[in-house]
Amino acid sequence: MRNTKLLGISLALCATLCGNAEAKLYKWVDDNGTTHYGETIPPEYANKDATRLSDKGRVEKRIEKLTAEEQRNKDSEDAKKLAAQQIAIEAKRRDTSLLSTFSNEKEIDLARDRGLQQVEARINSVTTMLKSAREGAAEHNKEQDALLKQNRKIPKSLLEDIAESGARVAKLEKEQSQNEQELINVKAKFEADKSRYRELKGIKSH
Repeated sequence: MRNTKLLGISLALCATLCGNAEAKLYKWVDDNGTTHYGETIPPEYANKDATRLSDKGRVEKRIEKLTAEEQRNKDSEDAKKLAAQQIAIEAKRRDTSLLSTFSNEKEIDLARDRGLQQVEARINSVTTMLKSAREGAAEHNKEQDALLKQNRKIPKSLLEDIAESGARVAKLEKEQSQNEQELINVKAKFEADKSRYRELKGIKSH
């Protein structure tokens, strides 16, 4: 009897909130065995048996509890849909930012050139340091070779210098490789931005 009253109250409230719209009402039981009614099923009870009711309180559809495999498939599909939505949102955000940042293609080229200049400046700086580091490492190795030819013991300090100079060369080479890759990435990014800008503005490629 109590459940019947609850159903009547729920239906009346649904009708008030939804007006003439076709509202969907669900019935589900929580972990304590208490029956609930609502327009949506809480996420924590989404994988439990539930019933969809019509606006007159009649059973329209019984929602069966999913098997473990069905739940995994559902979760996978939900994750894919969410990822697709996030990608679409991010794409729209980039388009909005692109249109609000640049007024024409020339401005995109200027921004690209500024970005390239910064990376190229780092490349030139690292090139100078790398040259010096390689020369220092070569001197240490040359000194070691001379001692070996004379069958003399290699001083600990020289071995430490060789290891240190070698590590510095490796570090600078890695940094230079990253800078060169960034140069490629900057060019590709602004080329893609320009292409997308033309598409959004309806500008035909030359």
